[in-house]
Amino acid sequence: MTQRAAERSERPDGRPARRAWIYVGTMAIGLSLFAVAIVVGNVMAGARPEADENTWAHLFQLAMAAQLPLLALFLAMADWRQRQRVILFLVAQIAAAGAAIAVLLWSGY
Repeated sequence: MTQRAAERSERPDGRPARRAWIYVGTMAIGLSLFAVAIVVGNVMAGARPEADENTWAHLFQLAMAAQLPLLALFLAMADWRQRQRVILFLVAQIAAAGAAIAVLLWSGY
């Protein structure tokens, strides 16, 4: 391992760096993009809105609802010394969730 890689993988106190917050943030953004894909896929397939919700509607709801605990976990685990990076993840998450809601409203479901 090079010295630069070692510096990135260790904190100043010598313990390994914690990067789980990055994975949690990425997962939340991925769920938003999954929700967008569900709506766009239904529109492209020509699926009509039904009186009773179908499986895709439930998956959309689960994907959107699962983001709240992930966001809370992200905020609790984030390395606030990297403030710009944390804010970038938050902005990306808000934009992705907003895109999912916007596509849903646009589609008329």
